[in-house]
Amino acid sequence: MREALGLAARARGRTAPNPLVGALVVRGDRRLASGYHRRAGEAHAEALALERAGRAARGATLYVTLEPCAHRGRTPPCVDAVLEARPRRVVVGMRDPDPRTAGRGIARLRRAGIEVAVGVEAEACRDLNRGFVSRLERGRPFTSLKLAASLDGRIATRSGASRWITGPEARAEVHRLRGRVDAIAVGSGTVLADDPELSARRAGRVVHRPRRIVVDSRARTPRTARLLLPEQGSEPAWILTSRDAPRRRRAGLERAGARLIDVGARDGHLNLAAAWRRLARLGVCDLLVEGGGGLAAALLRAKLVDRVHFFTAPLLIGADGAPALDVLGVGALADAVRLGRVRTRRLGADWLVVAEV
Repeated sequence: MREALGLAARARGRTAPNPLVGALVVRGDRRLASGYHRRAGEAHAEALALERAGRAARGATLYVTLEPCAHRGRTPPCVDAVLEARPRRVVVGMRDPDPRTAGRGIARLRRAGIEVAVGVEAEACRDLNRGFVSRLERGRPFTSLKLAASLDGRIATRSGASRWITGPEARAEVHRLRGRVDAIAVGSGTVLADDPELSARRAGRVVHRPRRIVVDSRARTPRTARLLLPEQGSEPAWILTSRDAPRRRRAGLERAGARLIDVGARDGHLNLAAAWRRLARLGVCDLLVEGGGGLAAALLRAKLVDRVHFFTAPLLIGADGAPALDVLGVGALADAVRLGRVRTRRLGADWLVVAEV
């Protein structure tokens, strides 16, 4: 099952709205075949592994990180392929939270006389598919917040200079994070200040282009922004905005190729909870937020952040610099945002703190 998890993880950031799934066909201590789901619309892991095993799969054991699906999507139900291959035993990492399957795949296998074991490395399987599970069970993407600040919590100087607070090792880690998610969100202020491209790079080469999302209630994103430029293999950027945004700006962004997604707003601020529910309905599972202090604080106030990646650099900027977090409205320490499962790593001269909210 751990091998199957490793296979599934190869497709991180590329399967949404589908889950990450890996599978192995085993007889005794011999691995007959393996497979993993590479991207939505392509073959599912267990169907691929069983096809590769061929007739040898009959009477063997199938290990799969997620319950074989019992519903038809872009591909036929995987449980049909399993029943046709006739393995003696199926070992399932975790049940599928999708209500279209949700135990029905396991039940069909058992009714057909196939032995089924469920819950092997279940916690690891669930953690691997945190975004898929979050989208189905909570109706919003699993959201990671990335912050990079000086030791005194500043993300830019008083003049707005922010490149580069952290060193090359920390920046490489950010690109690794980008390579594991299916979408990245920033605020319009970040677009105006930094004009980011929001791709994942390794050794100067683009290795992944996640969905690019801008939280922009007033449609302030420039039509010339880099994240709006058509790139090979990239999807049009999404702009979360309000119908109250100036028509001329909205029309200009649409002409530039952006997809405008209207969300309710109040006092010029988007309803972020409604926006995140909309993203889930549109298939976003694992979301990385790289916005400035305003968007970061707004998401924390709305209780929409699941994990924090905080990069700290050994330099001091002072109180006239831009803060990593805007107002959280904490009056008493008991109301502070509490972080758990804290892990730390050194990256060159910088430190990375990863914690769950």
